[in-house]
Amino acid sequence: MGQNAVITGWGYYVPSRVVTNADLEKVVDTSDEWITSRTGIKARRYAAEGETTSTMSLRAGRLALEKARLRPQDLDIIIVATCSPDYIFPATACLVQTALGADRAGAFDVEAACTGFVSGIAIARGLVVSGSHQNALVIGAETLSRFLNWKDRSTCVLFADGAGAVVIEASNASVGIESAVLHSEGSKGELLMVAGGGVRHPASQKTLELGQHFITMQGGEVFKLAVKSMADAAEEAIADANLRLEDIQLMIPHQANLRIIEGVAKRLHFPMERVFVNIQKYGNTSAASIPIALCEAAAEGRLRRGDKVLLVAFGGGFTWGASVLEWFGEHEPGRPKSIVERASRRVEDLVDRVLPS
Repeated sequence: MGQNAVITGWGYYVPSRVVTNADLEKVVDTSDEWITSRTGIKARRYAAEGETTSTMSLRAGRLALEKARLRPQDLDIIIVATCSPDYIFPATACLVQTALGADRAGAFDVEAACTGFVSGIAIARGLVVSGSHQNALVIGAETLSRFLNWKDRSTCVLFADGAGAVVIEASNASVGIESAVLHSEGSKGELLMVAGGGVRHPASQKTLELGQHFITMQGGEVFKLAVKSMADAAEEAIADANLRLEDIQLMIPHQANLRIIEGVAKRLHFPMERVFVNIQKYGNTSAASIPIALCEAAAEGRLRRGDKVLLVAFGGGFTWGASVLEWFGEHEPGRPKSIVERASRRVEDLVDRVLPS
């Protein structure tokens, strides 16, 4: 494996509609104090009519490509992590591919709930490091407001909408995405799920009456499993990167619940000052939460070249995972410098295949 995978571009999009806890007090038996004390959430964003997971993915993806100075037609693969796709099929990634005009790119979705973006990172890293792909656009996006049960105050206050994206490219730099670990435990999947709409419970009058198209969650059990699983995955990913916990400059966890984030930090003995938190503004955006937070951390100057960054997530399935990367920011060493150079490299690759030495 002669090349590494580095993040060269990033971008995010959140809908303009802000829904505060005070707004929810008018439609749900709840209060700002109840929501804030249990979740840390003060506000969230909901998609407007006509906005979908693919349209938000497109906006985030375009920003990431612009930051990477990469044309859509140079993309090799598009991966969209989501559990709220536009359709069962075609894949949301295919909708993004055609809207971008990424004519060369393959495209597929990853469904690992809140761990989806970390899963997408792991897949893209493997494709790039193997040499089979030179770049990837990885997007985490959700429109979870469409699955909220307004009679269930324990879940309807949590989930929200948004999208975040990164471009991952091949680099001859010595480091990049240094590790990625993924785990699952399907036996506990019923603790957090949307039961209706698949082949087991196809959409029908009965599934509508039973409320099976809404998110359901057993919060207490999820909390306990999330804290332990995320902490364990973090330690594993750090060890796989041949690092120690003290080497990590910033942890960017899935923004599910402030109590969970604090619980993970406490279990790891990791200072909260080095944990990025924005759940108060956006709520739980599932697969979108880590890339949105990553983008905001970069914008706020919390990420500097050379920083070791830990991404860690837990989601329905159950799934959980973590990834450690070294942040390069813009113009990192070893990166292709121009579209001309990329084209030249592709010509050389083609010649090597046609005229092997």
